[in-house]
Amino acid sequence: MRADCIIIGGGTGGCSAALSAARLGKSVIMTEETDWIGGQLTSQAVPPDEHPWIESFGCTRSYRQFRDGIRAYYRRYLPLTAAAAANPLLNPGNGSVSRLCHDPRVALSVLHEMLAPYVLSGRIVILTRHRIESAETEGDRVRSVTVRCLQTNQRSVLASDYFIDATECGDVLPLTGTEYVTGAESVSQTGEPHALEGEADPQDMQGFTHCFAVDYLPDEDHTIDRPAQYAFWKDYKPDFWPDKLLSWTAVKPQTLEPVQYELFPGTERFSLFQYRQIADQANFVPGTFRSSVTLINWPQNDYWLGNPLEVDDAERQRHLEGARQLSLSLLYWLQTEAPRPDGGQGYPGLRLRPDIVGTRDGLAMYPYIRESRRIRAEFTVLEQHLAADRPGGTSERYHDSVGIGCYRIDLHPSTGGRNYIDVSSLPFHIPLGSLIPERMENLIPACKNIGVTHITNGCYRLHPVEWNIGEAAGSLVSYCLDHGISPRGVRNQDKELNSFQTLLRQQGVELEWPVIRAV
Repeated sequence: MRADCIIIGGGTGGCSAALSAARLGKSVIMTEETDWIGGQLTSQAVPPDEHPWIESFGCTRSYRQFRDGIRAYYRRYLPLTAAAAANPLLNPGNGSVSRLCHDPRVALSVLHEMLAPYVLSGRIVILTRHRIESAETEGDRVRSVTVRCLQTNQRSVLASDYFIDATECGDVLPLTGTEYVTGAESVSQTGEPHALEGEADPQDMQGFTHCFAVDYLPDEDHTIDRPAQYAFWKDYKPDFWPDKLLSWTAVKPQTLEPVQYELFPGTERFSLFQYRQIADQANFVPGTFRSSVTLINWPQNDYWLGNPLEVDDAERQRHLEGARQLSLSLLYWLQTEAPRPDGGQGYPGLRLRPDIVGTRDGLAMYPYIRESRRIRAEFTVLEQHLAADRPGGTSERYHDSVGIGCYRIDLHPSTGGRNYIDVSSLPFHIPLGSLIPERMENLIPACKNIGVTHITNGCYRLHPVEWNIGEAAGSLVSYCLDHGISPRGVRNQDKELNSFQTLLRQQGVELEWPVIRAV
């Protein structure tokens, strides 16, 4: 199969890359390992993490169309209360993590609607349940990749002049011989204040999480079978944690001070149920939902005992299963042993909702992997480029900006046994140089695999930033095809760079921030 652009990985960045390339007239084949496109937004069940100004500015036009599409879906198909229907800033779940907490199935529908004109016309072909197995290269170029259908085992060779790696782990990089890094860099390498003292550690990566959805029916018992690894997780206490992982005690990421959580609102403690709540009964006509619904992506089910990448398959499967077992053990603990404010134990009415995540076991289709392989890029974004204490109070202004983003540097506990690194940062820009490998000429990253460090990945990995990266990647491929120029040539020739940035602006990509505060 051949197309103008081959996108491996149908996550958030892959979808926006496909949309931008097709919108600019290019044919696209996009593969996706799971049944659902959308990545963080859908198959990983993670509501959008966004910045304080998202309702007004600070994202691409197409990402805003996606957000508008979410609200329009609820208004079109769900029986909202009069107050909810009249709220222009409707937050379906009223979760505290985001201004737009929604069901992952709604995100999936909206993404398919956005891609529909190009899918129906044949300009975009989506191959779900396909995983990359190998690649053919010639010199500094990728010629083709081979993908395998996970249902039929049939293999397909995908050929193109340009390839985009939008996989969650940067899977195309090792198969193509593209130079990349993993894990935590050292201070001596990057000069970053929060990098590792001493030697770099390629295996020191953020923990990952297998998310799931629950609602709560207090008069019913929905206790799951005791998980196989429950005995281990029930007693597990990390050295750097103030209590057992399965407890209401965790740490405040910014200060590492102990903090006490609670399940439901009503006490002085932070409510974890409300944190990532995706359906608030109060927004809907009575009887629509039997209960409010939440997604569980909490400190208690972050898995950091090992990595699912850069290891052999047996170890990879061991860690993937470990993360699954941790999440199931958290649910079982919540149902049977979690202390309640009334002095009792357990909430057996917590009901696992496999329908919401589209699986039989009730866990998300794919784990939420926060950290990927990262290309060795023409330009690597460092903590110094966006630290809140930079002179002048603004982040680095790159001449080759292809978008913007904003989030705190937020690193979860790592496989190296380190606690949170959560520090303030300035609204930042996305340099084109971070999308260009130092050697390969026709492979572009489109998500967490760009030229960032272990530290700056902590703020470049969120939904609107990944969308912007993917959109820039798809637009870059289209521009290169139209003008017969390489991505490197676009960046390193002022005339071409200015022309490409004009194209991005015309497509609704914001390239500069106004002067605003750190987060």
